[in-house]
Amino acid sequence: MPTKSRPSSTPAQERPPAWVSPPQLHIITPPEWEDYALLDSGQGLKLERFGDYLLVRPEAEAIWKPALPTETWVRAHARFQPLSEESGGTWELSKPIPERWMVRYKNLRCWIQRSTSRHVGLFPEQASQWDWIQECIRAAGRPIHVLNLFGYTGLATLAAAQAGARVTHVDASRKAITWARENQSLSGLQEAPIRWIVDDALKFVQREARRGHHYEGLILDPPKFGRGPKGEVWEFYKLLPVLLQACREVLAPEPVFVILTAYAVKASAITLYYAISEMMSTWKGHTEAGEVTLIETSAGRLLPTAIFARWST
Repeated sequence: MPTKSRPSSTPAQERPPAWVSPPQLHIITPPEWEDYALLDSGQGLKLERFGDYLLVRPEAEAIWKPALPTETWVRAHARFQPLSEESGGTWELSKPIPERWMVRYKNLRCWIQRSTSRHVGLFPEQASQWDWIQECIRAAGRPIHVLNLFGYTGLATLAAAQAGARVTHVDASRKAITWARENQSLSGLQEAPIRWIVDDALKFVQREARRGHHYEGLILDPPKFGRGPKGEVWEFYKLLPVLLQACREVLAPEPVFVILTAYAVKASAITLYYAISEMMSTWKGHTEAGEVTLIETSAGRLLPTAIFARWST
């Protein structure tokens, strides 16, 4: 009785989608700033220069020893002392320092200001992402409407607007929106087509889908945990898949880019890579992922700050 030969290849229905493949991860670090520098890091801290002022802030990733001597660190104008991981802390001043001051990145400007958290209104490591967003918008050669969720103080929004896009900026904090609008004026973009909205990101996107509104570009920077203006609870692992599905429904027929950044989560860049690849699987484009870093001026070490995944045509 003749034996049946086995198929030489896996049946098509058993093959994984083309996007399910091992990603090549990238390390990105911002171009050289004039008004910012990571001077040194170590022992759970980082020493940074914002304009003319030196700040010391906590940094869990800096588990090595500082490269610069203690004498350099004690020249800092202010040091943030955390009370606990969730409840903020206080700034200890050792030298006079203004309530806020301006720094610039290329043609963008923003206010730096101390608050009850370690954050000062700027994530300087994101500068390379702002450049990438501008490159995507300019390369499209057509009108682009960008949605920026969890937009914070607006540097990504301003970068997109500066490149010629219309932007809808959403954040749950009215204080952050006010700060972002002040940065808009500082950057000379008062007439740029930016819509500022205080709202819960997920609820806003779901409403936009029902309204039939669409966007060519998406910027997503969700926190690990947060609350909306009406007490809505955001939990990264629970709600990110829901948000990405909602975002997929507001994408224009010919999207240009999607970028997702995550801070302070236990996920890998690989996690974000597959999430964005799945979300964009029906459009032709390229997904890349990796780590966002800063480079010290002291020892040249890379300080990891966040993970990212981004898709573009």
